[in-house]
Amino acid sequence: MERFPLQQKMYTDLEIDLLLEAIYRLSGFDFRQYNRSSISRRINNRMRMNNIPTISRVIENVIHEDGFLEQLLNDFSINVTEMFRNPSFFKAFRQEVVPYLRDYPEIRIWHAGCATGEEVYSMAILLQEEGLMDKAVIYATDMNEQVLEKAKRGMFPINKMQAYTKNYMLAGGIQAFSEYYKTDYQYAYFHPSLLKNIIFAQHNLVTDQSFNEFHVIMCRNVLIYFLPELQNKVHYLFAESLSKNGFLCLGDKETIGFEDIISKYKEIVGNEKIFQKVE
Repeated sequence: MERFPLQQKMYTDLEIDLLLEAIYRLSGFDFRQYNRSSISRRINNRMRMNNIPTISRVIENVIHEDGFLEQLLNDFSINVTEMFRNPSFFKAFRQEVVPYLRDYPEIRIWHAGCATGEEVYSMAILLQEEGLMDKAVIYATDMNEQVLEKAKRGMFPINKMQAYTKNYMLAGGIQAFSEYYKTDYQYAYFHPSLLKNIIFAQHNLVTDQSFNEFHVIMCRNVLIYFLPELQNKVHYLFAESLSKNGFLCLGDKETIGFEDIISKYKEIVGNEKIFQKVE
């Protein structure tokens, strides 16, 4: 019997519900409140790559095929990043937030959803140039252990360095960007001194709790993949984790516009989504 489009959508939504429930029960990773359009694209891409005809077959593979669950978890991980991404943000951070940080005896920064670490190294370079890195610790976390291993290496494709150099200069960089890395024919290797005060660790924003008190939390272009209820939950986690007068830095498409959250902050640089906790 031919299915009507609405009926087909109901079946597809049900299959995705069952798939995400299976992933949660088997792995503990909870994608049930992620944006469905993003999740659907990633599922469909895996189905094309593995020549899998239906989502029901995907569920079977998650349960019965060795290694498939890990493969799908990597597909769901959000790894879009670059060094000094949105340079105007880093320039605003340097101009508006750094003056506050100078007065702190120590600085704790949480970079939540750090992916392969490009923005973490960007922040380390900025802090080093401002003379703050020696008293700072950057906690770089992600749910995906594989991308964290890449981040720890501090090596990025050399063909990206031209774009990263441009970003660095637009972000207010004060010396030659090439001084921060060495190259071979394939990769740029960032100086190990940048790693000295960076701690990489696995953390899942959906299911894990706060693990410290921070002066700055950066979570840029991660919350856009969450449904509003989950975004609100994560915002509570961030508010709980920020010190008095701490700073929250979001992505350019993200907001704190939830009625019970917005009162906790004031805008520092609104167009760059930099906020300061006021409670």
